[in-house]
Amino acid sequence: MNLFLFNEKLAKDYKSKSQLVRVLTENWVLGNSYCPKCGHSPLEKFENNRPVADFECKKCSEEFELKSKKGELSKTVSDGAYSTMIKRISSNNNPNFFFLTYSKEWIVNNFIIIPKQFITKETIIKRPPLASTARRSGWVGCNIDISKVVETGKIYLIKQSKIIDPEIVKQEFNKILFLRDKTKETKGWIIDVLKCIDEIRSEIFTLNDVYKFEKELKLKHPRNNFIKDKIRQQLQVLRDNGIIEFIGRGKYKKIKYENI
Repeated sequence: MNLFLFNEKLAKDYKSKSQLVRVLTENWVLGNSYCPKCGHSPLEKFENNRPVADFECKKCSEEFELKSKKGELSKTVSDGAYSTMIKRISSNNNPNFFFLTYSKEWIVNNFIIIPKQFITKETIIKRPPLASTARRSGWVGCNIDISKVVETGKIYLIKQSKIIDPEIVKQEFNKILFLRDKTKETKGWIIDVLKCIDEIRSEIFTLNDVYKFEKELKLKHPRNNFIKDKIRQQLQVLRDNGIIEFIGRGKYKKIKYENI
């Protein structure tokens, strides 16, 4: 990967800063990225103005939407129309999301992918309608709240200008594909338990550490009267899929790959 974003040949054709950034970042992805699922490169660009999709992998048909900004990745990222976004992420071919950040020197410093199973209605924040004096009066946009995505759902291709081994990226991406086959309720339980694990700061944690979130989980799942049983069940699912490791005597370990 070439971390340098700026392309003089492209830059001379644009006066609008937002258009320039869009063209430069999309061009960089086309020239430097690959499909995190199968490793195929290059990705190919969709036709302009396709709702909530920028790129596709011709080999495995994964779709990707790109969001980029100058500086560090913040808690929320601005997006387009709220209704369009909700409709798209609720469809059968909703996209994965690339998030790219770059420095004032036009150097890519972070490039991550959030697989589509982690982009839910909970992560899409509705913005107030535009004022009556605005050109698009009444239009309702949205933000993507990245802080609501579990750490397992944030996969770095580049972290602090360090390129991550593509084989590690593929391994991280593919080990969480099992969530796509789960029902909405089951996926919700798994992600909720993952969020509890994220809040446990230590790499090694106990079953009792997760039990401390029982009341919080009960609020999210009020119809379930066997919260501890569900916690144990989800921990087993996460263990079986290589996200955590059971090390004995009620203790678990978060699995982290080298070079990340």
